Amino acid sequence: MSLQLGQTPAIVVSSVDVAKEITKNHDVVFSNRPQTTSERIIMYGCKDVAFAPYGEEWRQKRKMCVLELLSLKRVRSFQFIREEEVAEMVGSIREACGSKKETCLNLSELMIATSNNIVSRCVLGQKYDNPDGHNSFGDLGRKMMRELAAFSVGDFFPLLGWIDFLTGQIQEFKSTFKALDCFYDKVLEEHRRMMKKGNNGDDSQMDNKKDFVDLLLQVQEEGVHNHGFHLSNDNLKAILMDVFAGGGDTTSTLLEWTFVELIKNPNIMNKVQEEIRRVVGCKPKIDENDINQMEYMKCVIKETLRFHPPAPLLIPRETLSDVKLKGYDIPSKTKVFLNAWTIQRDPEIWNNPNEFIPERFEKSQVDFMGQHLELIPFGFGRRGCVGISFAIASTEHILANLLCWFNWKLPNNMEDIDMGEVWGLTVCKKEPLHLQAKLYNHMEI
Repeated sequence: MSLQLGQTPAIVVSSVDVAKEITKNHDVVFSNRPQTTSERIIMYGCKDVAFAPYGEEWRQKRKMCVLELLSLKRVRSFQFIREEEVAEMVGSIREACGSKKETCLNLSELMIATSNNIVSRCVLGQKYDNPDGHNSFGDLGRKMMRELAAFSVGDFFPLLGWIDFLTGQIQEFKSTFKALDCFYDKVLEEHRRMMKKGNNGDDSQMDNKKDFVDLLLQVQEEGVHNHGFHLSNDNLKAILMDVFAGGGDTTSTLLEWTFVELIKNPNIMNKVQEEIRRVVGCKPKIDENDINQMEYMKCVIKETLRFHPPAPLLIPRETLSDVKLKGYDIPSKTKVFLNAWTIQRDPEIWNNPNEFIPERFEKSQVDFMGQHLELIPFGFGRRGCVGISFAIASTEHILANLLCWFNWKLPNNMEDIDMGEVWGLTVCKKEPLHLQAKLYNHMEI
């Protein structure tokens, strides 16, 4: 579908066939990013990885993220953080239940806090909470995600960009950026101070305990000689923005929609809980080997990603040059929206696409890593998300624990779940998910 958005030509890709042709024949041409007003302001002039223009500098940064920050080995090294934060969440729910048979909880708030705490510790080395217990940085992160997807008049009508100043939108973007920038400056200063103190311990053991800031500062120190490019402070902070936004908000959004569908489909809820509890048995905690055996739970997560992709239109792309696609002439600098939502509900590909059926993945090789274009919640090709393993590891661990140790249902005064959405780079629930929790006792079976 071709659109004219102000002075910007745009197309919407809503079929697997077109996505396949892009990947096979034109991946480089479709690998640029359009730079919006909010992205330029908040992302340090798009010096990050997710929103940076295509080119050699972007390739080097992406390679560095894949090898140094988000490799499977690195994700596994953070398992102890996931276990500690999820154990704290489970403990707080147990305490809330106390001697009561059931208690009503704001599950959305718990999942957002836990996701942000995991990301915060992995990325920054510690949690950054206010004294009242609310994670102000997590709130700021969600505000950033909304603003990165906000409509700015100047992006479509450059001569009318002054309207964005009159509405106060530019000032809002700058305010968000200033708050984030001050926060990251403080974090970098603290880490540099710790690095100067040095450490006499075993380097190999210390490497496994390094957070993302430590690793980025190490890359910055090694510089051009080892990595082929120099990381400026703005580069470094922009990459941290990417990791924090992608790791925390995506995880909590995915968990929210997973629980929504499980509550609406009690048979599926029972089936996944039976699997999890069978695998765990009488053990006091869930480990990584247990999660690897939870095949049906993985199917539930895949189906949620199909049914509720966190970013339904992914992050827009832009053509680098004129290109012919399916017989149509697409000019240079055309904005490209990849409609994951429509592709993942295409009735020609999926049976009963508008029903939540995790069983469709039980004997299927289809995965969300970017190779099977009928399931692209994290994108595909050169511009596919590099943090998939990080986000999924947190999702699986949080979900398995919530479903293993507690039974969940709607509060007695609620008949159904509000399915309203809030639009941003990710689409999350408008109203928080409140559910009744009951401690599970394996002796009951």
